[in-house]
Amino acid sequence: MTSVTNFTYISASSFHVKCCSMKENHHDQLNNSSIRMNGSFRSPIKVESLSQTAEAAPTILVENGQRQNIPTKKQLVDPHRQALIVEGGVGYRQTVVIRSYEVGPDKTATLESILNLLQETALNHVWMSGLLSDGFGATHGMMRNDLIWVVSRMQVLIDYYPIWGEVVEIDTWVGASGKNGMRRDWLIRSQATGQIFARATSTWVMMNRKTRRLSKMPEEVRDELAPWFIEKQAIKEDSPEKILKLNKEAKYMNSDLKPKRSDLDMNQHVNNVKYLRWMLETIPDQILESHQLSGITLEYRRECGSSDIVQSLCEPEEDEIVLNGMVEPNYCKSLFNGLSLASSDIINGGGVLSYLEQRPIRYTHLLQAKGEKQNEEIVRGKTIWKRKITTLPFST
Repeated sequence: MTSVTNFTYISASSFHVKCCSMKENHHDQLNNSSIRMNGSFRSPIKVESLSQTAEAAPTILVENGQRQNIPTKKQLVDPHRQALIVEGGVGYRQTVVIRSYEVGPDKTATLESILNLLQETALNHVWMSGLLSDGFGATHGMMRNDLIWVVSRMQVLIDYYPIWGEVVEIDTWVGASGKNGMRRDWLIRSQATGQIFARATSTWVMMNRKTRRLSKMPEEVRDELAPWFIEKQAIKEDSPEKILKLNKEAKYMNSDLKPKRSDLDMNQHVNNVKYLRWMLETIPDQILESHQLSGITLEYRRECGSSDIVQSLCEPEEDEIVLNGMVEPNYCKSLFNGLSLASSDIINGGGVLSYLEQRPIRYTHLLQAKGEKQNEEIVRGKTIWKRKITTLPFST
């Protein structure tokens, strides 16, 4: 049964909104020798002169029933998001507390939550830059040319998952990717120790909002973005590995997946974070219980709309050989016939089973839209899984 909630919009003239500038409320705090975030003190981060900090929009604009207060000038500090502009005035850093609804049964942040945080900090970075129009991360120049951002590739490497209540810092920055693309990278670290939890990189291209076709980057958009580019990479990729396309004979399959209205973003297509959920549903339960995802690479082929029927395919690589302590016989045969016997892990007394249990397990994924004549690729993916870590190697 679907419940319906009625919302009543109140005329802007019927109430008063008082907004104070950031400079008035926070100038004294920011001049102290340290900045307090989430109850702990950190040494100040070198940013532009605080006297140059742009004030937040003094009023709330009401247009077509929607409240907006998007900054029109670059801001160096955002106290509401606990964020700073860093990296010489072009990078972004946000402090985040892992909340209860962002963790799974083991009290660690889920991968979906991490991807949502990456997306949120990317949008907040554009927000603070003063370039944001009313689109989903689109600049003013992009809106004038009917352009939107679409992600073409993303890679995330996770060493440790933050736990419930942990305070983390997320850094993000952008750089050029070829002539018409943009790269965005992230680092997630513990605020308490500085330990790196995760690294991520992505490539973005522009699509015409009306024709839904990829577009070249207009010069006015390039002029907007270029001053923010940094020659720095969170993940070094000299030659990105290509992901092979799976066929209908994949070992694991989940068909007839249908997007929900809640899966759509502001660009009216399925948000890329939702694709991950469809992919992980094909992973065997034994792996999900004993392993954690340590790496994922996604190659986006086309957008997915609300009317698409999606099929999720998953094929293990040869590394899926230990399930509940049992080793597949065919793999044992190939192991003893190959060079793997020379592994120091086996020779030094770890044993074959112990050695195999520590090896990462890899899967290739494919999401495709089911059609009458042929299936159209939506996303190709590759995931890497490692044994779950029971204790953290550093204090929090």
